[in-house]
Amino acid sequence: MSAEIVVTIVGAALILGAVGDALLRLNLMNPTLRLLLGGSGILLVIYGGYSFGGMYQQGPLEQVAIGNRLQIEPPIQRVQVISPLEGDSVKCRILTMGVYPEAHEEDIWVLLRPTDDKYYPQSDHTNTSYKRDGQWQVITRFGGDEGEPYDLIVYEADASASQFFSETIENWKEVEFYPGLELAEIPESAREVDRIVVFLEDSCRGVF
Repeated sequence: MSAEIVVTIVGAALILGAVGDALLRLNLMNPTLRLLLGGSGILLVIYGGYSFGGMYQQGPLEQVAIGNRLQIEPPIQRVQVISPLEGDSVKCRILTMGVYPEAHEEDIWVLLRPTDDKYYPQSDHTNTSYKRDGQWQVITRFGGDEGEPYDLIVYEADASASQFFSETIENWKEVEFYPGLELAEIPESAREVDRIVVFLEDSCRGVF
């Protein structure tokens, strides 16, 4: 339990004690002491709440671009990308979207392959692509030069492969170093199901 939470709890207890003594007419403390304890409790609650909010405030919402979109008529037959489209020029941070057939159970991952021939799994706060009602999406971040081609590759992954991708991302974030994966490092239980090539509209080096 953090110090901020403890301070807030102590403050609330002081307030309740002072108010309860007054309302229930217990007379366990004189009016001056009740006022002192109640005031101190209010200050502690304010301080604890302010400190907790300052430490754990949510970051700004991530702004993403949405590109051209392919119109798919149901029923959906396979997992595929519907935005961006093959050959599109894309911003540094986009929302990659796709569809999946009914009863699809595997996790969906997007990996980027720039000109360094390394593979970079993409995720937002859920790590795996968000799936609902036959559609999936994930925030996709690029870091290359203007005009650089990127393979945008979609994988189906079982629980083991998903765990590998998630742990890889967490390890990279921890040391703030993103070396990419070799093709041989990608788990065999992750199966490629779609691939398109896109190009960077602007230089994205150093953006993230």
